[in-house]
Amino acid sequence: DHIMTFCPLVVALAATAVAGAESAPAVFDAEAMPHRRFNPLLDEWVLVSPHRTKRPWSGQTEKPQTSFGTRHDPSNPLAPGGKRGPHTNPMYEATFVFDNDYPALLEDTVEPEADVNANDLFQLQAVTGKSKVMCFHPWGDVTLPLMQPHEIRAVVDQWADQTAELGAQYQWVQIFENR
Repeated sequence: DHIMTFCPLVVALAATAVAGAESAPAVFDAEAMPHRRFNPLLDEWVLVSPHRTKRPWSGQTEKPQTSFGTRHDPSNPLAPGGKRGPHTNPMYEATFVFDNDYPALLEDTVEPEADVNANDLFQLQAVTGKSKVMCFHPWGDVTLPLMQPHEIRAVVDQWADQTAELGAQYQWVQIFENR
């Protein structure tokens, strides 16, 4: 399995695999590492990413949306020149892709100890993956339907490039849009 992510302003590219990495920590921690759990009632695996609770969040507040956004908001961490924790975006003028600072999956995860799966009703497996973020356009008020054909083509070409790149390393790649 593999995953990939992208957004309007951000599309997330997440690529995932079921396996541990060679440089992973020595001990599996189900409360801190991404993994998948087996649901025996539905006969399917469910992705769990407990480490994502460490992402910065200032609480949910919602106001009626009167427009998509502002042309350029320097406080937006996805904008050109925006600050994302220790990172500063370049002053990009077209589609921009970067590794997700708070990915749902990690590239280094170890397999759980054998005794973790001793109970048939609680089974889990380590998963690895990579998540990327794509900003479609440098302007915060421009969505895909408002872009020029050549700008849309750049987004689609980047989707294809990212899918090929991640697909060479991972079995499954998923592109999805967050707003």
